[in-house]
Formats: sequence, structure tokens, C-alpha cells
Amino acid sequence: MILRKISIINYRNIATANIELSPKFNCFVGKNGMGKTNFLDAVHYLSFCRSNITPVDAQVLKHDQEFFVIEGDYLSEEGDEERIYCGLKRGQRKHFKRNKKEYKRLSQHIGLIPIIYVSPYDTNIIDSGSEERRKMMDMVIAQYDNEYLQALNNYNKALQQRNALLKEEEEPDPLLFDMWEQQMAVEGAEIYKKRTCFVEKLKPIFERIYNKVAEAQESVALNYISHAQRGDLLDVIQRDRHKDRIMGFSLHGIHRDDLEMTLGGFPVKKEGSQGQHKTFAIALKLAQFDFLKNTNSRTTPILLLDDIFDKLDASRVQQIIALVAGDDFGQIFITDTNRQHLDGLLRQGNFDYRLFTVEDGNIQMEETHTTTS
Repeated sequence: MILRKISIINYRNIATANIELSPKFNCFVGKNGMGKTNFLDAVHYLSFCRSNITPVDAQVLKHDQEFFVIEGDYLSEEGDEERIYCGLKRGQRKHFKRNKKEYKRLSQHIGLIPIIYVSPYDTNIIDSGSEERRKMMDMVIAQYDNEYLQALNNYNKALQQRNALLKEEEEPDPLLFDMWEQQMAVEGAEIYKKRTCFVEKLKPIFERIYNKVAEAQESVALNYISHAQRGDLLDVIQRDRHKDRIMGFSLHGIHRDDLEMTLGGFPVKKEGSQGQHKTFAIALKLAQFDFLKNTNSRTTPILLLDDIFDKLDASRVQQIIALVAGDDFGQIFITDTNRQHLDGLLRQGNFDYRLFTVEDGNIQMEETHTTTS
């Protein structure tokens, strides 16, 4: 999928922008806080119906403004044109439209325009708790499997209901517990199956990409851990109900799943340097790109690279640049505060690119290059 043009009004610090884009590289250079990440976030919003920065829609509105609008004109691999519109007025629900037709449910849109977003905060996948790693798995799988998203929503609703029962002062009706636990088990088993399949396919791709970036200097691995591996999921959920009552929340289920990440056979969280953590996170995201590209949809995701070069040595930067400049990747958006990094990338080959400068939310095209076939 290619984003050919984007229009933005009142999104974070961007008052207005109307930008025509390159089908290959789109580079944005500027100091920190100028709006580079906000622009990428607007691109992300058109794919996921939400910001990558904040879960609260009202917080992406430009200060003192009452609405925001983002519109994107896309071109699919088959040559089909797609126009995506998103608009929100303060205090009202947002509207999402595909070719002027509004979605009944936002979940219907997820997966149409797959995106992989690589950001400085991706090391949270390593450093934070298991919730971040589950979220990573969910975001990728949901982009190619609508049934997964539905199962996940159903599981979370059942989990919320069970947790509400656990918090009641009086002993709840056991039949209510049984009902919600059975739903958690049914949906959870489906989620577990799909997560298992995803991780098993992702592992060799991730290892290959990490070894290329690190030049085969280190050994890395991924291992999916789930309560569903302990036996029948309904039994696992029900066996410690009395403990759950004491705690006030559900201790067992696929909402406690984790993705173990190791470097040299030890947890990367404890063993790795800052550069290794960043290499691990970037390789994981690029592996997800490769995975999504080769799903049944055969749609090449859009790749967003936000300030990825910090804390990486020159060798690893060079390997990443060489990798993303290859034919396996489609349209790429990349930001940096250092013009030299971007110039180095653009010198890698003869491909289309546009270079933009960003200052106080104003985006100006500075340089363009179009290949001749």
C-alpha cells in the first residue's frame, strides 16, 4: 500500500499540511519537538483509528481548536485507489470513512492499511512488563486476522465481567462465574492458537534480521509463554477461583501471556546494552514487517521509522540502512534530527525520495528525486 497524499488539519502541533509523498522514501528532518513524530502519528492514525502516542482522542487536537481532520489518498498493489477520512469534533465521537462510506465498526478498518511503526519507545517491549509484549503480538495479528480481534474483544469483555464478580462483597452466583469463565476459555484457546502460530513463524525471520544488523555477533531467541500451556484452559482459570476472590482480579488466563526474549541464552532485559536493546527492538519490528508482507493479503506494509539511529553504533546503522533500502521494503517514512543520517541513507541507491524539513508544525518539501525507468 502506498500513501500518495495526506492532508492534516489541527492534529497536535500541525495546524495544516497538504503533502504529496514519494512511493519509496519520505524523510523528515528537524529538531526535537518540531512535529516530526506528530506527522508519523497522523499516518498511524489513518491505519489504526487511533494515535500511537495517546489512547485519548481529544489529546491529539491542536490546543484551542475544536476539531481535527486527517485524509489520506492511497494506492493498493492492485492499482485500486482508496481515500480514508478521519474527523473528530471535541466532545463528539470520531468519524472514519473509506471512500466516503462510514464504517459501522472501526474494527472493520484494521488491516486495510498495514503499518509497522518503529519508535524510540520500542525498547519498552523489552524493559516493561508483559502487557507491552502482548500488545505487540495483538497489534500484528489483528492486522491480518479479523477473527483474532473479535476473539480478543470477547475475551476481554468476559475478563472484565469476571473481575467485577471477584470484587463483589457478597459471594456471587457460581453460575455467573461459570458463564464468563467458559467464554474466557473458548476465546482464550483461539487466541492462544493464533499467537502460537504467529510466534513460531516470526522467530526465524527475527533471528535472520537481528543477525544481519548485528553481523552475527550475538545469539537471540523468542519463546511464547502462556497459561494455556498448563492444560485445559477452563481448568486453569477455575482452579484458583478462591485466590482470585482474595486478590480481586483474575490470576490465570491468556491475559497473562508473555513473550520471553533472550540474548546469549539470558533475558535480554538483564543482559543487553542500550544498543543491543535497540537492535533487538528494531529487528523485532522489521521481522513483523516481513511477516505481514507475506500473509495472505500480500499487502506491503508502510514502514514508519522514527529517530531510530540514536544509541546505535555506525556499523549497525549502516546495516539497517542497507536493509530498508532494499527491494523487500515498500514505502518508508523516516525522521531524524541529523541530516547526515538521512543523506547517508539516500546515497544507498537510485530510488525515489522526498526530503522535508519540519519546524513548529510546518512541513516543507526541500528536496525531491524521481527515478527514471
